[in-house]
Amino acid sequence: MTDLQIRNFSIIAHIDHGKSTLADRLLQATKAVSDREAKEQLLDSMDLERERGITIKASAVTVSHERAGESGPEPFMLNFIDTPGHVDFGYEVSRALKACEGALLVIDASQGVEAQTVVNAYLAIEQDLEIIPVLNKIDLPSARPDEIAMEVEQVLGLPAEDCIPVSAKTGQGIPELLDAICTKLPAPRAPKIKQARGLIFDAVYDDYRGVVIYVRVFDGRLRIGDKMRMMGLGRTYQITELGKYTPKPNKVKELGPGETGYLVAAIKTLGDVRVGDTITIDHDPAPEPLEGYAPPRQMVFCDLYPATTADKKGGDFEEMREAMGKLALNDSSFTYQTVHSEALGFGFRCGFLGLLHMDIVQERLEREFDLEVVQTAPTVPYKVDIRTKGGEVEEIEVHNPADLPDMSSVIDIKEPIARVEVMVPKQYIGDVMKLALDRRGIYKNQTFVSETRDLLTFEIPLAELIFDFYDKLKGITAGYGTMDYEVSEYRKDQLVKVDVLINGEPVEALSLITHRDKAEQRGRTLLVRLRKQIPRHKFEIPLQAAIGGKIIARETIKGFRKDVTAKCYGGDFTRKRKLLEKQRKGKERMKNIGSVSIPQEAFMAVLDTGE
Repeated sequence: MTDLQIRNFSIIAHIDHGKSTLADRLLQATKAVSDREAKEQLLDSMDLERERGITIKASAVTVSHERAGESGPEPFMLNFIDTPGHVDFGYEVSRALKACEGALLVIDASQGVEAQTVVNAYLAIEQDLEIIPVLNKIDLPSARPDEIAMEVEQVLGLPAEDCIPVSAKTGQGIPELLDAICTKLPAPRAPKIKQARGLIFDAVYDDYRGVVIYVRVFDGRLRIGDKMRMMGLGRTYQITELGKYTPKPNKVKELGPGETGYLVAAIKTLGDVRVGDTITIDHDPAPEPLEGYAPPRQMVFCDLYPATTADKKGGDFEEMREAMGKLALNDSSFTYQTVHSEALGFGFRCGFLGLLHMDIVQERLEREFDLEVVQTAPTVPYKVDIRTKGGEVEEIEVHNPADLPDMSSVIDIKEPIARVEVMVPKQYIGDVMKLALDRRGIYKNQTFVSETRDLLTFEIPLAELIFDFYDKLKGITAGYGTMDYEVSEYRKDQLVKVDVLINGEPVEALSLITHRDKAEQRGRTLLVRLRKQIPRHKFEIPLQAAIGGKIIARETIKGFRKDVTAKCYGGDFTRKRKLLEKQRKGKERMKNIGSVSIPQEAFMAVLDTGE
């Protein structure tokens, strides 16, 4: 019997192409879980993941498999990582790929190659990984494995005959897939140095054991009791537990080259661990660390405030701060800081990787911590060149229109531009072009995918994407259009800050940054919405949208009017006029000293772009 051979691979795909189901089937086929223990989405531990049927966190599992070789059974150790498919969690995917030598690229045999499939395939190619294309869902009546295999060759350049047809649901083709994993994927590279080096590719927080680090060992060995050092942060800890998920936690004495596993070392907070850092042994450290990752960039910002209800008045802020701290422990790509708003009180400015990420964090706050949350409109980061008092030009980053410095000192405002790839059936190309161009998009190129579909590439400002571009795209393509985006650069344009004045007073929470050509339309839409949301008062309330000192749109909320002349009958008109004059003066005084109460719904109305 030969020595144990190791294979490390990731499962990557477009959302809903069956990664998690395939992972479940591989666990069953390798006898890691019995048929009795098997359940749907076995590796998705969060309730949210199960309900939405999506993977949010990547999970790493080790299983053993015996392949029938010529000289007898060959034992293999398979380490695989099930990754998320959604565009917002592309960062999780890139981290998982760094810890592997190969990838299973799963493609739905009825849907074919989608936008995310292309992006994930390129991520794997960039990392120089061996890719095995897997055609999943061949049990569906609408499956077209031969056509899709040609599509894979056309778009990704992977030979059509390399595609392995499987059905993760029925288990058909799984033995052939396991065989391909053992024969086609390369073994881990040989250790380059004798000192220990392990790459941290993820970390989660456990209430009882502190931080649990997922590590891939490249060189040397990590053993229980070793004093380890994180090379980036320079901190040292004693390793108290090592193990692998099989998929239950299974403790081991040591982790050798090429193995992945978890490590516990009584680390108190997730802030003490940096994903992408290298672990080495303190008394015999490695001369240089492994190549890590670029830190994630938050691309969508919004403010979250505790909702004040009749029985609770702002007492939720401390609870919310605690909840945010706990969430940030488990999600290193989410950031938050305290802010204060005149209208909504104390809250948090939060940064997210994308809109789905924002949605999930909000839902976890409401569900896991039982909080009611008010969320402001999402914004994107802008880079602003300003002239300082000394006359120098300085670049600052602004996450909220309210934080823009005085416009007299602003030279340029640059906005993030996203490179957007849209995969659409041919009959919808015209509609998608119109949608992209309406959003200030620039058409770049068009790639032939198959007889029925094309891949279109645009450059679109991120601010135009984050509201409802995806929903609109799904609507006009009958659900068949898929998109992927990444921010490529910051570009200056004619951007202006639109202020909203209610009764002559600017309300910072409602201001927005937009293109000059769209400012009037956005301002007017916003005012019409506010007019419906703000209740009538006893006096007339003007609502205005302004750029600097120039008013560009106005709406008026009429005041309630009591008929003061009702009891005045007979006699001449001057008596009535006196009463009306008195009423008018009263209203003027009320307007000057009266404050307008703005309900929270009015702030929520800003969320809709209302097209």
